[in-house]
Amino acid sequence: MADLQNQKEGWEKELLEKVVLSSLREQRRTRLWSIFFKSLAFAYLFILLFWGMGLFGDDAASSSERHTALIDVRGEIMPDSLSSADNVNAGLQKAFKDKNTAGVIIRINSPGGSPVQAGNINDEIRRLRAKYPQIPVYAVVEDICASGGYYVAVAADKIFVDKASIVGSIGVVLDSFGFTGTLEKLGVERRLLTAGENKSFLDPFSPSDPKQREHARKMLGEVHEQFIRIVQHGRGDRLKDLPEIFSGMVWTGQKSIDLGLTDGLGSTEYVAREIIKAERIVDYTTKEGLAEHFAKRFGKVTAELFINTFSKWELR
Repeated sequence: MADLQNQKEGWEKELLEKVVLSSLREQRRTRLWSIFFKSLAFAYLFILLFWGMGLFGDDAASSSERHTALIDVRGEIMPDSLSSADNVNAGLQKAFKDKNTAGVIIRINSPGGSPVQAGNINDEIRRLRAKYPQIPVYAVVEDICASGGYYVAVAADKIFVDKASIVGSIGVVLDSFGFTGTLEKLGVERRLLTAGENKSFLDPFSPSDPKQREHARKMLGEVHEQFIRIVQHGRGDRLKDLPEIFSGMVWTGQKSIDLGLTDGLGSTEYVAREIIKAERIVDYTTKEGLAEHFAKRFGKVTAELFINTFSKWELR
């Protein structure tokens, strides 16, 4: 009887161990599948997030058919902007090197910026046009193409606008402020030490110097003349012989056609479809890095949260 009892207890213990181990294995398997599906869902949500934020687009490198290449010039044309010469020229070079590029559109929505940056872009467009004469280049203006933006546009074969676009501002500006009277009223003494009589050139906290002002005007005049020559070279006989064109004035897109500043009405899609005859558009614009994109988005969200919070507090 004792042996039978022992055998029964041993059998029950062995069965219990098998049940427990089986349960543990099942729990582990369930946990692994749960982690897998959660990871899959997490990756899917990130893809949707990046897509919604515009980080995924038409990949220029994957283009395998005849297409129109697009490069955007948006906002100020400055060294650290997305429309810097480095960024725009990098996009242009990729577009021209692609054997499937039928034509290039430079889409401009810019009030201007650095004459050096705009000049570098203009030079690169003309260099690439000479190197790839079979690829036409067109500028398409959206809302505004002024000053440095127009400096870039005149390097193209033709410029297309909307009838309500703003075009022109062929001039140069140098602005500053004078705080000398304010400092005196506040009882603030300006202490400036320099080596070289003009080292404090146009210092806003020092009285205006007639010699320095005249020198600044001469510099602006030189840059203005450079701008005028670039426009005349780019537009040629199409440009009307009117002095007001170079006065810094701006005009509507419709009027700019009459003045010879631009060539006709047309959107990006129109030029790709009707002029280049390659309806498919591939974007070669240099994109913002992921880190910079998140930093800007995070900063914008934080600022909006701060403003909204304090606005609510003020209303109470």
